[in-house]
Amino acid sequence: MALLKPTSERSNPAPAAAGRMPAFFEQAPMLRVRDPLAAFLGAVDSGVIEYRYADAVRLAGHSCPTVAVAWLMTIKGLRALYDGELPERGGVDVHMRDGREDGVTGVVASVATLLTGATVETGFAGIGPLHRFSRRNLLHYGERIEGTLALRRRDSGQAVQVESDASVVPWSDEMRLLMPKAVTETATPDELERFGRLWQQRVRAMLVEHADDPRLIQVREWRPAQ
Repeated sequence: MALLKPTSERSNPAPAAAGRMPAFFEQAPMLRVRDPLAAFLGAVDSGVIEYRYADAVRLAGHSCPTVAVAWLMTIKGLRALYDGELPERGGVDVHMRDGREDGVTGVVASVATLLTGATVETGFAGIGPLHRFSRRNLLHYGERIEGTLALRRRDSGQAVQVESDASVVPWSDEMRLLMPKAVTETATPDELERFGRLWQQRVRAMLVEHADDPRLIQVREWRPAQ
């Protein structure tokens, strides 16, 4: 069996440059959180981390209306819970209405995890015998809530449920004509390029033009059953 040479001894092609993301990603709402674990381990000065929409895109591997509304729902919910304070990453339970394998629930939950740190039983178990900063079992599926997701502060018990209505920002007529061609691989290269632009136009409308539209994202108080 031939042994691979160390990387330094192999001639590798130059890595491809990272592609540019749409400029409007920087216009989307951002979120700063305080993460006690990051502070404890010296990962970030004072534990304050800033998240931008591009982080969610890197996590999901794409930008779509689902990722956009998940981003907005989580941010709006956290802001309602903390009312001007920095949200505490790792200090919030996330409750999903639907099962983990239902529809786009997993995509929405992954964005919520990015911003809150909440995970299922496979997440970070914590440090030391007291399991400090544990993130396990903070993400729950199949919950009896009215919204798509609910967020509950672990320190105060205060909670909100959040819902979205993507129909507030509908697809354009042009997109409705292009969609069947794109998904059946019958679109031309020019049509596919146009498809991508129209797709992101809707995402932009959600994240920029309708970011504060109460019809798109609704946040309500939630009182979990004891």
